[in-house]
This record gives sequence, C-alpha cells and structure tokens, in this order.
Amino acid sequence: MQSYEQSLRQTQQFLLDHDDYLVVSHIQPDGDAVSSTLAVGWLLSCLGKKYTMLNEGPIPTRMKYLWKAEEIADMSVNPPERTFSHVICVDCADFQRVGQTQRYFDPNALIVNIDHHPTNNGYGTVQLIKPDAAATAEILFDLLKQFDIHWDADIATAIYTGLLTDTGGFRYANTSPKVMEIASELLSLGVNGPELAETLLEEMTLPQLKILSRALEGLQLTPEGDIAWVSITPQDMVDCGAANEDLEGIVNYPRNIQGVEVGILFKVIHDQAVKASFRSAGKVDVAALAQIFGGGGHTRAAGAKLDLPLDQAVSLVLKEVKRVL
Repeated sequence: MQSYEQSLRQTQQFLLDHDDYLVVSHIQPDGDAVSSTLAVGWLLSCLGKKYTMLNEGPIPTRMKYLWKAEEIADMSVNPPERTFSHVICVDCADFQRVGQTQRYFDPNALIVNIDHHPTNNGYGTVQLIKPDAAATAEILFDLLKQFDIHWDADIATAIYTGLLTDTGGFRYANTSPKVMEIASELLSLGVNGPELAETLLEEMTLPQLKILSRALEGLQLTPEGDIAWVSITPQDMVDCGAANEDLEGIVNYPRNIQGVEVGILFKVIHDQAVKASFRSAGKVDVAALAQIFGGGGHTRAAGAKLDLPLDQAVSLVLKEVKRVL
C-alpha cells in the first residue's frame, strides 16, 4: 500500500496528465464539500485545465461568498449536456454519495477519490485518502502545496472554510496541531477568520430557528438518559419554510445534553425512508454504527438512510445504539 506522500504525487501527476474534468462532492453538501469542490476548481484553473463543477442539488446559501461558488451547477436546474471521462470526487465517503451526478460519468471514466472519511471504500482509479485529516480541505491544502502556484485570499478562504466547518470552529477532537498551523498560514494570506466564524457558525435564518424549535419540541431521551433524539418531518419543513441547509447543527443539541452519549436526528424523507444523523460524545463509534445501516462517516459524526417508516427506524436504531453502549 502506498504512502500518503506517494498518493499526493500520483494525484498531482494525474491532474497534470489529463484535462476536461468533472468535479463533484456529496449530496446535500456541507462546508467541507463545497470548499473542496472549489479548491479543486481553483487548482485546475491555475493549471489551465477545463473543468465543470457539479452537485446533485444546490449549495448552501451561506457558502455563496466563496470563489466562483455560483459556478457549481445544480444538476436539477442546470444539468451538463454530456458525460465526462475524467472525474474528481471530493469528500464522498463512498461512491453512492455522489448521488445522481454519476449520470454524467462516462462508463469508463477515470475517477480521482479525494476524501478523509475512515469509512471510504477506496473506489476510483486514484485514491487520495487520509482518514486522520480533519477535513478533505486539509488534504487539498497538502495537494496544492505540490504545485508551483501562487496562493491568494480566494483559495485560502476556501480551505479555511472547510477546516472551520468540519472542526466545529476548531473545537472538535480532530483539531490537530497541523490544522492550527494551516489555519495560521491561511490567516496570513488574508482570510477574515472572525467574519467566517460569524457567517458559518453563529448566524441563523428565521426558518432555521423555527425548525430547531420544532425539533426540540419533540426531543426524547431513553430512561437512562444516554441517548437523545429529535425528528423532522416533511410537514415540519413546510410549516417552518425550511430548506435542508437549515437542519445543519440540529443533531448537536440532543448530543450536547449532559449525560448523553449519542444524539440522533431523524429526518423523514417520505413514508418509507428516513435519514439518521448521529453524533457521539466519544464512547460510541457512530461511523461503525452507521455502517450497519449502509451509511458511514466519522467516529463521532456519521449518518445513514433507512428504508423504513419513522417509528420503525427509530426503534431499530435505538436497539443498535443500546447494544454498543
């Protein structure tokens, strides 16, 4: 198995050897997915390469300040007119996380897989995977350093955004000394750290506040007080005028209750499907838990989709969480 440094060089050579790339990230992209997509786009533009950035749906409104964020096409609104032979997937723990964008992958496409999830199954032609990286943006920082290119505030802000969001504002256990060293270098390039923290971590839309309130109204805990969960239905989303991006961070509220080891957000997709988002206080590996249901993620933050009605999904998930506690 090749080293991380060898993977960096292999990825660098792949990007130099080919052209006309499709760059995609996971469905319902978060800060790391969006910033990683744009970091790759920025790099390709520096190399004089053709590229198209695409996602299954829209990117969060609060990410629109990033360099060329408006150029990440929403497949449901502006789909490509052709397929691509060279694809770069960022922040996708497994191939299915690219969603419907795979329609635009040529059947024989060469795929670069750049990711930091421990549950990544190593898909693709070239794999640049570092499970102990705080964010995919951290890996891209290392990759961009392989090239003789001039860094500016645009790329520094993109990388910083990925680090900031995936470390919870540099508070989570993945905030390593290296992360802080990178952040320091990016700040010296002109990143406005306080402004980004305010925009990405503090500000809330009114629909976001309403859907949080609705979720907390239905907060439940096990008798032992070690598992807490909330649920959101499609009708809740309509009543509150909320979008998917407004659910960001809600799962942390049940997890943050004193004594709770696992917090869960159940989002009803339809009558027979539920998305479960897990957060752990540290005792439970929720990535392993999510894998039981075909999902994945990180030790303390993971998710999965269950093809069950809400009550059955809750019952099954609680049974498995209790088993591992």
